[in-house]
Amino acid sequence: MITATQGVHVASDCGACGGVLVRDLGQFVDRGLLRWGVEGRCPTCSDAWCETGTGPAPPEIRQALLAEHGASRLRLATGQAGLVPVLRALRETYDLSLAEARLKAAELSGAGLVGTSVEMAYLAEGLCKRSLTTTLTPAPACFV
Repeated sequence: MITATQGVHVASDCGACGGVLVRDLGQFVDRGLLRWGVEGRCPTCSDAWCETGTGPAPPEIRQALLAEHGASRLRLATGQAGLVPVLRALRETYDLSLAEARLKAAELSGAGLVGTSVEMAYLAEGLCKRSLTTTLTPAPACFV
C-alpha cells in the first residue's frame, strides 16, 4: 500500500475578524483511499475548522496543489497491456462507467493521464494491483 501526501498553505482574509486566515489544503492516500482535507485557522480571532473527504479533491484544493507542486503524468509502461485489466483497474479505482474508463484507458496508453502526484500515485497503485506497470513523470504546466 502506498503512502502519498501533498499539501499547500494558502492565506486569505478572515471573514470573522478581517485578520489573516491560514488554510492548510491537502490530498493524501490513507488506508487505500484517496482523501483530501482542509484546515483553517485565524490566529487573531481563533476562528478554526477542519474538513475532510474521500475521492477526488474539490477543485479549489486540486488547483492549489497543482499551482504549488505542478502536475504529474502517468502512462502505461508497456503498449502491449491488455484492455480488460486496465478497464477493471480504472473502474475499481475511480468508480467510472465503462465508457469513461475506455476514454481514460486510451489516454493512459497514449499521452498519459495528468493530475496531482497523489492522484497519479493512487491510480498507479490500482493499476499495479492488476499487474500493470506504469511510469510517473512531471508534466509540463501547459497540460494542467
